[in-house]
Amino acid sequence: MLSVHVWAGYVVGGFVFLRVLWGFVGPRHARFTNFIYGPRSVLGYGLDLLRGRSKRYVGHSPAGGAMVVALMFFLAATVSTGLLVYAEEEGAGPLVPFFTEGARDGDGDDSGGSGKSRRRGRGGSDFDDVHEVLANITLALVFFHVLGVTAASFAHRENLVRSMITGRKRSED
Repeated sequence: MLSVHVWAGYVVGGFVFLRVLWGFVGPRHARFTNFIYGPRSVLGYGLDLLRGRSKRYVGHSPAGGAMVVALMFFLAATVSTGLLVYAEEEGAGPLVPFFTEGARDGDGDDSGGSGKSRRRGRGGSDFDDVHEVLANITLALVFFHVLGVTAASFAHRENLVRSMITGRKRSED
C-alpha cells in the first residue's frame, strides 16, 4: 500500500504542477488573473450564495477561485511533506540526498555511518504529523468544495461538475 500511496502523491504533485502552468498559459477563464479576488469579494459571494442571490460567473466565482488556490496550496504542501516523510522514513524518493549523513553533518544519524537515510520507523518522521494535518485539511477543503459546487449548481440552475470537466458553461444571462 505504501507504493500506491507514494505513486498517488507523485500523480497529485504532477497535476498540481500542470494546473499551476495552466493558470498562466491556459484559456481566459483558467488563468489566475481571471479568478483571483480579494477576501471581501470571496466572503460577500459566499454570503450571497447562502442567501440565494449570488451573482453568476461564466468563469470561477470568487469563492471558486479562492477554493482553487486553497486546494492547490494544500495539495502541494501535502505532497511536499509526503516527499520529506518518504525520504526520512523510507530512505527513498527524490529528497533522499537531503537526509544522508553528509547532509546532516553527523546529527545523530542511526545508519551506522553508512551515509544512508536515517529511518526512524513508521510514523517517526519529523514531518509525519505535519503531513497528516495537511492531508486532513485538504480533505476538509474537498468536502467544502463539493458542498459549494452543489450549492452554486442549484442556485444558478446549471451543472458545474460538467463545466469543470468540459471547460464549457452557458454564456452570460
